This record gives sequence, C-alpha cells and structure tokens, in this order.
Amino acid sequence: MSKEQIQYMIEQPTKSRCIGIVGLGLIGGSLGLELQSRGWEVHGVVHRSATLKRAKERKLANVISTNLEILNDCQIIFIALPLDKIINPSNHLINSLPKSAVITDVGSVKSPVVKTWQNLHPRFVGSHPMAGSAEEGVNAGELGLFNQRPWVATPNSKTDIEALEIIHQIAISIGSEWITTDANKHDEAVALISHLPVFISAALLKTLGNLESKSINQLAKSLASSGFSDTSRVGGGNPNLGKAMAQNNTKEILKALNSYRKNIEDLERKIQLSSWEQLQIDLEFTKQLRSDFIKGNQSN
Repeated sequence: MSKEQIQYMIEQPTKSRCIGIVGLGLIGGSLGLELQSRGWEVHGVVHRSATLKRAKERKLANVISTNLEILNDCQIIFIALPLDKIINPSNHLINSLPKSAVITDVGSVKSPVVKTWQNLHPRFVGSHPMAGSAEEGVNAGELGLFNQRPWVATPNSKTDIEALEIIHQIAISIGSEWITTDANKHDEAVALISHLPVFISAALLKTLGNLESKSINQLAKSLASSGFSDTSRVGGGNPNLGKAMAQNNTKEILKALNSYRKNIEDLERKIQLSSWEQLQIDLEFTKQLRSDFIKGNQSN
C-alpha cells in the first residue's frame, strides 16, 4: 500500500479490520479506549479472569478474552505486556500471532526487544509510546494519554517499511508526536530522561523512609505538597517496571547514574565551601536547561 492508502485506512477504519491488544494495563487499556473512539474494532487479551471482569466493565476493548484466539482476525496487534514478558514472550503468544499482521510493542527498552522480535515475526516494528501515569493495571487506562506525547519507533534494515508506516499513522491518529531512531540510541536517551529519574526519585523516597527521627518524618509528611509530589511520582510507581528497566537497560542506566553522582557531588562540594555565587550560576543554568527539555509540556 502507498502512504496515502495507509493513511486513509487508519483514518477510516471499518469493522472488517480489527486491532488486537495483548495486555490492557495503562498503555494497552488507554490504546483500547483511544482506538475504539476512532471507530476501530478492538480485541483485547488479558491474563486473569478477575482482570477480564474489570476490563469488560471499563469497556477497554470491543471483545475481551483470556484466549489468544481472538487475535486471529486482527491485522494490527500491540504487545502491551510487562517488559520482561515482551523480551521473553511465551511460545503460545508467538504462535497465536497471524504472520500477515503488523506487530508492535510498547516496551520502554528497545534493543533487547528488537533483537528478540525481529527473528520471531516478519512484520514486527519496535516502538515505545512515551506516556505514563502513577496508575497501573486495568483501572489505569484513560483517553488522551498519548496526546502530544512522543511515540518512538526503532526500525532497522530488517523492518517492514509498510508495517512501520501503519504504526506511524496509528500513532499520529491518536495525537502522538512520531520519532524514529536507532534502538541503542533510544535506550541511551531514555536511560537519562525516563529511567534515571525513577531511581533518583526512589533514592529520595528511601532517604525519607530511613529517617531516624519519627517526629521529623511526620512533619515532612505534613509539609509535603505539589513539589514533592512531582519529584517523587516516578519513584513511587510500578516496582516491577522499575526492576525491568534496570535489568534490561543496565549499562545505560549505570552510566547515567554515574554522571548524576558526579553532579550531586559537585553541588555538595559548592555548598560545603559556601560557593554561593557559583551555586547560583549552576541553578540559573539548570533553570534554562529544564526549559529547553520540557518545551512547555509539563507531563513526563
């Protein structure tokens, strides 16, 4: 298909074409809601019967089941499972995916995912919607989650170009900002702006949790407001996701932590030496840096 034909197909979905989503947590559930709102027939797969009941109550897909057979007629399938299950997929999942379907994932680490999947399915496209919240599970999906958020694809020489364009058109149809890059570069960049903040935030929370003074601990809790909430949000998120990030992007996260440690030590040294003017110069510099990185978008 031409780019124009693909664009028309995505903008004018019909009930004869369906999208499958394996996993209806935050990302999968939000995708289900978004795609249904745009006229797609969505088939969602969940793992547990308790999850199935709640997913149906929330109408996260048109058809919801624990049976992978509901993917048989899907032309496009999103693998929205936890990262470790994307990198080490079950044989049952692999064998249930139609060979003609376009397959993509939503994992936050791309190199190991692409390495695995490019040998498992001919129409696999590695991708990562950069969207999130503190919520998780079938109760977390929400409309608008992807609006004006980056959706990163990591194609290589083996990537099916038509499949890549189909995922591109779906991503922009739900409001995402499309970016393509190399999988290794993705992992290095994401380690800095997504994974590192998780562990910095976790260290902050551990610092408070390990306070010896119970009275100071209680006072700190009473004083905590929006600034603390923003700073600590990602460190108080899904522990399994944080562990999976560390396990599967270890080299880049350690490199980022090492750089962060050097900067913390530099700031500590300036405070110890009462180098207030230099400290202010640093803070003026970081103020400008934040503006450059955030670019008016306050959700991370």
